[in-house]
Amino acid sequence: MNYSVGQVAGFAGVTVRTLHHYDDIGLLAPGERTRAGHRRYSDADLDRLQRILFYRELGFPLDEVAALLDDLATGKADPRAYLRRQHELLTARIEKLREMAAAVEQAMEARRMGIDLTPEERFEVFGDKDPEQYADEAAARWGGTEAYAESRRRAARYTKEDWKRLQAEVADWSERYAALMAAGEPPAGEAAMSMAEEHRQHIGTWYYDCPYDMHRCLAETYVADERFKAFYDAMRPCLAEHLRDAITANADRRAG
Repeated sequence: MNYSVGQVAGFAGVTVRTLHHYDDIGLLAPGERTRAGHRRYSDADLDRLQRILFYRELGFPLDEVAALLDDLATGKADPRAYLRRQHELLTARIEKLREMAAAVEQAMEARRMGIDLTPEERFEVFGDKDPEQYADEAAARWGGTEAYAESRRRAARYTKEDWKRLQAEVADWSERYAALMAAGEPPAGEAAMSMAEEHRQHIGTWYYDCPYDMHRCLAETYVADERFKAFYDAMRPCLAEHLRDAITANADRRAG
């Protein structure tokens, strides 16, 4: 049997222009032509086209595809070696696609976490700090908790303006707490405990309900985890310890 150029284009999912180009460069010359000069393709031509498209999908340039297929046609290449090579290339492509799929899954997870912002918006809100830097670790440590699930539910609704308001609240609180320390206020003093309470309510407003016992546990993390400690101490040296003590004092006062 033989087929018209339009039929072959439909079979293979390519354009008629592509088939004309392959003919012009000698990559896929049709086995026959009609008296009017129209191209007619045989089953063997379709086999060759299938191989061409396979290597094109893998990114091979057309001149390399032509050389490889011509070697096969003339017996210069071992058909078994050709099949092995196909298998190797397909295996490599599958692995690459898996990596791409994993990257897409990570992007999807980031959006489910509520960080659904363009790169420009992310920089505007977070600066050079990556809001997803510890997302996997957070999921591993707290993924099974209701607080984590609630935090994700809330964050999924936040817009760029919400994130900017959240960041502004953090910046304002940071400045006032640093000033409190500069003024020599003790952690167990009324001013420090009030700001510790404000800190707890900020968590409850934006992320998840934070009872005093949970707040007390978080306070220990702010000192024990070097990344949390660095975050708070960047506001003012020793702020992590001061805040921990203020949170503890505030929790004790509320419990009493």
